[in-house]
Amino acid sequence: MEHEILVDGYNVIKNSEMFRALEIKNRAEARRLLIRQLHNRYRFETCRITVVFDGDGAREQISHEEHIRIIYSRHGETADQVIARLAAEARTKGCVVEMYSNDMEVRHAVKEQGGTAHSTQHLVRHLNAAPNDVAYRIRHRQEMRKIYGIDPAHKIEDEIETYHHGKNKGKNKKRKK
Repeated sequence: MEHEILVDGYNVIKNSEMFRALEIKNRAEARRLLIRQLHNRYRFETCRITVVFDGDGAREQISHEEHIRIIYSRHGETADQVIARLAAEARTKGCVVEMYSNDMEVRHAVKEQGGTAHSTQHLVRHLNAAPNDVAYRIRHRQEMRKIYGIDPAHKIEDEIETYHHGKNKGKNKKRKK
């Protein structure tokens, strides 16, 4: 089953400190950074990513950059309306729809179509997180360092002391009975 990810572009930019700080200096650069981060995060996945921005042209403008579809709504139509329409079209095709926005109206519209709606903070956390394979390798290395006693943050004495105290407490209870 195909997977469609819809992003309310300006909503993400306005609700994230990182993007908002850049938008103050240069709005186009904030859009480019969002698209670059989406590309970096999803480049190995088969999902279709669409970022929708509010536009004011006579008609809807569609472009593609780094395998991401970028849509600017036409004058008189909001990005939220475009996202709701795209969600309905995707669900009609049988696609799984995932949408990121803090706007309750568009979240409700996407949920009515059978899609899932997430907050912009959820997306930003996802964009900034280590890829799953890297996160797995980090956890594995930390565990191996503990096992082999080479983790400076892990003290084996604490573990032994906890073990002995727990063991003695159990024996004392049995003796009292």
